[in-house]
Amino acid sequence: MKLLILDRDGVINEDRDDYVKSPQEWVPVPGSIEAIARMHREGWRVLVATNQSALGRGLFDTSTLNAIHLKMQKAVGAAGGRLDAIFFCPHTPEDHCECRKPRPGLFREIAARFGLDDLQGVPVVGDSLRDLQAAQPLGCALHLVRTGKGGRTLAGDKPLPQGTLVHDDLSAFADWLLSQPALG
Repeated sequence: MKLLILDRDGVINEDRDDYVKSPQEWVPVPGSIEAIARMHREGWRVLVATNQSALGRGLFDTSTLNAIHLKMQKAVGAAGGRLDAIFFCPHTPEDHCECRKPRPGLFREIAARFGLDDLQGVPVVGDSLRDLQAAQPLGCALHLVRTGKGGRTLAGDKPLPQGTLVHDDLSAFADWLLSQPALG
């Protein structure tokens, strides 16, 4: 099974410091929707794993989050692609849950849902250190994009996990992925 996991804000859509709180505020990063469609057409099952603390903060409700995700899914579908599943953590950092990245709970949930012991070699694309830290314990192949918080992550004082590959954006990652003989 060719499985691929993407962060949402900053990777698929533009990130906002005040959170994406409505379908109207959800704006795709240029090229990201087409990149997802290309990877899907090449046989990749594309999943999303995203922290959504705005839900836990009461900035919107589950129906609004569903409407945001429906807009994203429709955009991907219109480009000829598909998102196979969306996993999200609704908690705030103060909740100290296991599913909020940088903890690996969302990734463990993905592995369990797909009947896998781990996610060894599964590509994970994020724009922050916490995206990579959450995926690392399950053996994922780590990829950082410069979009969203990616530039700040690279300029930060904390090193990226060993082996992390850096791409300009999701489209550049898709180009790389689909050029790999053993992967694409």
